[in-house]
Amino acid sequence: MTSRTHTGEALPAMPVIRTSLLDPPAEYTALREDQPILKVRFPNGTSGWLVTRFDEGSEVFGHPKMSARRPRHDTPEGEAAEAGHDAPFNPTFVMMDEPDHGQYRRLLSGRFTPKSVARNLQPYIDRIVDEHLDAIEAGPATFDLIQALALPIPCLVICELLGVPYADRDGFHEATEQLMDMSRPRAERDAGAHWLVDYITKLVAEKRRTKVQDGILSELIGHADSDDGFLTDDEVIGMGVLLLFAGHDTTASMLGLSSLTLLTHPEQRLDLVEHPEKTGPAVEELLRYLTIVQFGLGRVALEEVEIAGQTIAAGDLVVVAMPAANRDPRIFTDPDIPDFDRKMTRHLAFGYGVHQCLGQNIARAELKTVLPRLFNRFPGLRLAVPVDEIPMDVLGTNYAVKQLMVTR
Repeated sequence: MTSRTHTGEALPAMPVIRTSLLDPPAEYTALREDQPILKVRFPNGTSGWLVTRFDEGSEVFGHPKMSARRPRHDTPEGEAAEAGHDAPFNPTFVMMDEPDHGQYRRLLSGRFTPKSVARNLQPYIDRIVDEHLDAIEAGPATFDLIQALALPIPCLVICELLGVPYADRDGFHEATEQLMDMSRPRAERDAGAHWLVDYITKLVAEKRRTKVQDGILSELIGHADSDDGFLTDDEVIGMGVLLLFAGHDTTASMLGLSSLTLLTHPEQRLDLVEHPEKTGPAVEELLRYLTIVQFGLGRVALEEVEIAGQTIAAGDLVVVAMPAANRDPRIFTDPDIPDFDRKMTRHLAFGYGVHQCLGQNIARAELKTVLPRLFNRFPGLRLAVPVDEIPMDVLGTNYAVKQLMVTR
């Protein structure tokens, strides 16, 4: 898929600078009202369309003439798509359209249903969360909540699910940070991706040699080796890499940012602790309110289409600014306030349509387990540093807290 991403046009830049800790760039507010779809220059210097309203964003994600095979738009300035630059790994189904997308996704989807998560993963999540809370209670009064809880829980869960040794967590997390840090040059990000590819390649070879059956990787290998299997080894490795880095980094980011939100919103925190029946709605509201995919997701028009009164030419890139769409006052009353009583039926934190995040039910299970148990166990938990000294990841693919020092 070749998109018409032109450089050098005199276009406004996509908003990326945050002036408020938990809010999207302030420019989105005016854009939603005055220019809900407009041509912009993306962070890498290419151009395309930016959509800031909820309904129009949903339309882009669900439109049959919008392709998921899109170029990057969130890389550093000057890193326009270059001919001949090969992706470090095969992302398989996330960059496929139907029917191929569905064929590959169905190989995995049974492991990610709410029923499967509740039956196969929830007891494990319960146990490891309690173990980490015990360790926090036995440790120093002041600690980094990211390293103590928000990062290890998703790492343990994705290792359990994939059949990846947890002892290797430092290596794959460091490589993931390198891959997803948009402040780094391409060569450094690619080095992180190549580390993950090499790691999964060796792990696949070891599992094939020992014939161990301990997770999704083993199942994918079995499919590839079967007489009627259609997966190549390159695709098995690509799916393993994708699940490993996306499966822990996104949820870790969301856990850290949700914890910071509750630490700075005492009314909502008390609401969560005193009304456990609100845990589900509270998690959905935090997902909407925070929307960590800070640069949005793109689609490429397969043919000329009209969105919000604008004619999109075939090959044009269209990016949905998900943090802006999830603050659309046409859909959400008082959208800039986290409201755990909100009667919400949908949001775009996980995307929309057939390409919605595969791991969303696992993320929900982790959030629903960690957040109420953390604040019930440590009712006096408080920030150990001023809010304006909390280091934030403002250039990563996901908006996140780098370090969250707290005192119990």
